[in-house]
This record gives sequence, structure tokens and C-alpha cells, in this order.
Amino acid sequence: MILDLEELRGLVAAPVDKRAITNLATLNEAYDYPKPSSFSRGMRIDLNGLAILLISGTASIDESGQSIHIGDFRAQLRRTFQNISRLLEAEGATWHDIVRTTCYLRDIERDYEAFNEERTAFYKEQRLDPLPASTGIQAILCRPELLIEIEAIAMFRAEKEEDKGKP
Repeated sequence: MILDLEELRGLVAAPVDKRAITNLATLNEAYDYPKPSSFSRGMRIDLNGLAILLISGTASIDESGQSIHIGDFRAQLRRTFQNISRLLEAEGATWHDIVRTTCYLRDIERDYEAFNEERTAFYKEQRLDPLPASTGIQAILCRPELLIEIEAIAMFRAEKEEDKGKP
């Protein structure tokens, strides 16, 4: 496909659409906390048919905003993967669309082996190939009981509204 100059100008000048990502059946909104927090669970950016999902740091939080699986690193990691999966599903994406993760572990020396085992098993279950780019960082998380938090970036071709239903 060859674009003429006017089409190219139109693409460059096209607005960048963005909106918050949510899945209230899985995660509440951060501003619903007793001490409201000012962030979205994620942001969707649409650029001329390319959707980019920026998933905020996600942890073992339930739909009421409560930390769950206190003291159980593996269970917290599995719930974190579940929460991210549900946010992706809300936007028509899957783990196959993830291109990058940033993984924050409260105690990387203690928990990295369990983290890597669980992540490897989850990625195999998802049949990911290639694997997402990733960084692991030791960090103090926003709640003392949380042991793992993950951010993710997904990218995929999005069907435009005017193209829906076309053969």
C-alpha cells in the first residue's frame, strides 16, 4: 500500500485516542479505596489501528480492593497474572499481545526462584513464543503485605469501527 502525501498528513495529524482500562468484576478502581489513589488500572491508546495497553502495577488485589493471599508469594503471583489477564480480556487482548513486563518483587533474593518457576509455568500454559521482554526489580511496594507487583505493555492491531462486519 502506497500512501500519497495527503493520506500521510492525515495519518500524522490523526488524534491519539486514549481511555482508561477497567474490569470491575476483577479489580475495583483505585479511587474507590478508603484512601483514594489517583491512577487508572491501565490505559488504552489507539493509533491508526494499533492498540497499545499500558497496564498499571497490578498485584494480588480482589474486586473490593483488598489484598489477598497474604504471606503466600506463589498465590499472590497467580492472582496477579489473573488480574492482568482479565484487564487484557476487557480490551480484547491476551498474553500473546504482551510485549513487555516489569516485575517488582519485595524480596528478590528470597522469592526470585519461586517467581521464575511460576512465571515459566504460566507462560508455558499460555504457549507464549516469543516471551515478553521483562525486567525484575526489588522494590518496596505500596502495601506491606504485597510481595509481587507487575506492570505490562501490550500491543495489537485493533479492528476499526468502520471495518467491523466487513468480509
